[in-house]
Amino acid sequence: MSFTPHHTPFELDPAQLRELALDFASNPIYLDNKEWENEDNPYHRQLRPQIIKYLDFSKPLPAGEILDYSALAANRLLATIYEADLMFLPKKGMTDSTWAGFKNFYSSTNRARGEMIRPYLEKHVFGFLDDIEVSGDWTKESLAAYLGRIQGQATEPSASEKAIRESSDPKRAARNWLIQFAPDFLSEASPMIRNVMGYYGPVQSEWFKIVIDEYGYGVHGTKHSTLFENTLASVGLSADLHRYWQYYLTSSLMMSNYFHYLGKNHELFFRYLGALYYTETTLVDFCRRAADLLTDVFGDDADVKYFTEHVHIDVHHGRMALEKLIMPIVDQCGESVIPEIVRGFEEFQAIAQIADDDFAEQVRWMDAGPRNKVLHAPVWAKIESGEVEAPVAHIVEPRGELSNTHQHDGDELCHIVSGTMRFVSGYDSHQILEAGEGTVIWRNRLHGAIIDSEECVYEIHSVGDYRACLS
Repeated sequence: MSFTPHHTPFELDPAQLRELALDFASNPIYLDNKEWENEDNPYHRQLRPQIIKYLDFSKPLPAGEILDYSALAANRLLATIYEADLMFLPKKGMTDSTWAGFKNFYSSTNRARGEMIRPYLEKHVFGFLDDIEVSGDWTKESLAAYLGRIQGQATEPSASEKAIRESSDPKRAARNWLIQFAPDFLSEASPMIRNVMGYYGPVQSEWFKIVIDEYGYGVHGTKHSTLFENTLASVGLSADLHRYWQYYLTSSLMMSNYFHYLGKNHELFFRYLGALYYTETTLVDFCRRAADLLTDVFGDDADVKYFTEHVHIDVHHGRMALEKLIMPIVDQCGESVIPEIVRGFEEFQAIAQIADDDFAEQVRWMDAGPRNKVLHAPVWAKIESGEVEAPVAHIVEPRGELSNTHQHDGDELCHIVSGTMRFVSGYDSHQILEAGEGTVIWRNRLHGAIIDSEECVYEIHSVGDYRACLS
């Protein structure tokens, strides 16, 4: 009897994708939190399923929308899906809550639903990178010249570093900065391990040497993630995995997710090489400045060994990535893979710049809290007089109601009708809003709120661009 093969690509239409994303995010361990922080529970992360049902993940976001709420939601989903491949255990042992979370997080249902939506979320978040042009006739020699130009190159302080130094509260800004590194640094090198499995010759063994370095050669006290835990503790932060989930910016998750994206999808293997070279090489100067910055802000109390260690080791890793990984791979696979290597370099450079600018803007947003509260009055006057018409949401919430962190795709005005709200714009950053008061909310800025009165009645007005209301 003959058999006619029937193979079709796996596809979800937008409605199916939304339904599956909502099913995944509705797992009890992903529902809104009643506290700002997740204490010693690596399985609990807030995905806000009540909003996911209104989002469309079926198309790539254009570059101008890559920090919109849809991107935050997709990056939170992706981080959760990728990490189901990793092993996490609570530090203080299993409780009834964490044991239930463990079983839910690693269940076949959770993992299967995540994998079904993952390709679409990746296209939604990273599709804008397709606009990057990698053209020309590449040779091994031109690749070496292209990549080698950044070796040993001193770089200017980043926008984030400048924002911290210029902040009205540098310690608050620096703590928020360290929080942004946690998604990557606390499980450091985990995405990389995805590419050292399999069978592909001497390069595989050379790459494993970099992994061994990251894991402290099997000594837990020198493991890079342990060094970062020490840095967090020295400035008053906890090292519980995703304790500060609600304070991760869209772009911070994007940076961490990018390496999982490349490692999970082995067709992007060669891009990982280019991205690895960029990060290992540029980290040298960055880590030197980071150590100096943290010492300047916190004094000698700051444990900066994580960063000083990378000043030394990443000189070595950058050289290894070029001489022991990239060039031998080109010899082994041919010059046709070079555009993919260059693409990975360019893509991660673009993402790193987005993340740098995004965090600097978040620092300005936190610092502007008192001023945004003052600006409520003139914007509200324009709305109250009818001079400015804006869609409005009327909300009533009880004491202790926590609005888990989110952001808006345009400027908003929060106006308190009655009661008291604690409006949060970052870790250790808030304004108290009473009846008749409120605040301007900037587009794409992470924020949340908690009710401090028996009841709070408030309004959210979608004003588009608040500055236009002030003219």
